[in-house]
Amino acid sequence: MNRRTAALGLAAALTVTSCGTQEAASPAPPPRYEASLTVLEGGGHGPQLCGTVQTSDPPQCGGPDVVGWDWSKVEHESRAGVKWGSYRVVGTWDGARLTLTEPPGAPVKGQEQPTGEDGFASPCPEPAGGWRPVDPAKATLKAMEKAIARAGTVAEFAGAWLDQNYPGPPPTTREEMEKQGNDPKRLVLNLKFTGDLADREEWIREVWGGALCISGAQRSEGELQKTQEQVVKDVGDGFLSASSSVTRNRVEVEVWLATDDLRRRTDEKYGKGVVVFDSVLKPVG
Repeated sequence: MNRRTAALGLAAALTVTSCGTQEAASPAPPPRYEASLTVLEGGGHGPQLCGTVQTSDPPQCGGPDVVGWDWSKVEHESRAGVKWGSYRVVGTWDGARLTLTEPPGAPVKGQEQPTGEDGFASPCPEPAGGWRPVDPAKATLKAMEKAIARAGTVAEFAGAWLDQNYPGPPPTTREEMEKQGNDPKRLVLNLKFTGDLADREEWIREVWGGALCISGAQRSEGELQKTQEQVVKDVGDGFLSASSSVTRNRVEVEVWLATDDLRRRTDEKYGKGVVVFDSVLKPVG
């Protein structure tokens, strides 16, 4: 064996020895998540996270199990065999259960679940002189219902909503608010359509004489509904609720945990921004 061959053999032996003595890398700790919500036990099940709580007496709910829960270590209410309370919980998630990694604490303000859709202002610029009926005789509840029904007959229809319009000082009492809020002459009818909006206003004006805003949309009401139904199937067990937002023209889905992979796959399938997830569990910052 010549000197070069011997040197190569020695290098190989050293490499093998080095690999054999290297310690295995420690596995990365599983990610932790947090949420501020109700935990409830009763009705035949142990401690569970509540997505929604039924306002019965005692309350009821169902959701993923909480592993490591001890009622003796937290303040809680108890009635008729049901125990419950609101807490900030932190733990690991296996797709079906939350395993606590630290004691529950007081709920954190700002981590509560969303209270619903906002942003109902009309997207059209306010006409000169303000939002007012152009034909008061056709600014009635019956005429409004007819206008919405007419809009819904075309495939391009993307939704309808009402915007409150209070000419002059806003109402100061509940009675005044209810009275004005139910007056079609004080409402702006908003209608969304995909495609060309030409002649849409004239078409609706044949039946509706109140304030009107016609605006465009990328997706029709029918398209959003089909997407919503399919996304619910895609999500599976982690699903909590879903709705089609008229003003935002998108599908909004609430799940226990919206992973980056779930968001990526959904964007690839339906298009970026078509489906927006709200995750109850959020990564611990």
